[in-house]
Amino acid sequence: MAAVNSLECTGKGGKNRRRGKNESEEKRELIFKEDGQEYAQVLRMLGNGRLEAYCMDGQKRLCHIRGKMRKKVWVNVGDIVLLGLRDYQDDKADVILKYMADEARNLKAYGELPDNIRVNDTDTFGDEEGGENDDYIDFDDISEI
Repeated sequence: MAAVNSLECTGKGGKNRRRGKNESEEKRELIFKEDGQEYAQVLRMLGNGRLEAYCMDGQKRLCHIRGKMRKKVWVNVGDIVLLGLRDYQDDKADVILKYMADEARNLKAYGELPDNIRVNDTDTFGDEEGGENDDYIDFDDISEI
């Protein structure tokens, strides 16, 4: 019988199991902005590797996620990112780096980010009282009928 590749017949899952986990939990050095770069917070995702971000210089920019980050680093609304500004287009930029939640908190502690920016790492759905999506039934009202 011919030799069978051990990856094909193990029966323990598909391609994602063989690929392994993304082991990016190690601490990395905090990267500060340089000339031609700006911090920004993601406002909305547009699809096709693009997003709209609010830069810390007070301007909204249309941003493009660089190819090295696409499908490897997942950028979400509310994330703090580092943008590379374009000399020839002021209203467009390129996403260079996504900061993890603890890195964004450190940037805020160092005074790199303004105080009015909220880092959305601890926000949970349902924290706000009296939100518009609060659907509940009060059973005390039914007993009066």
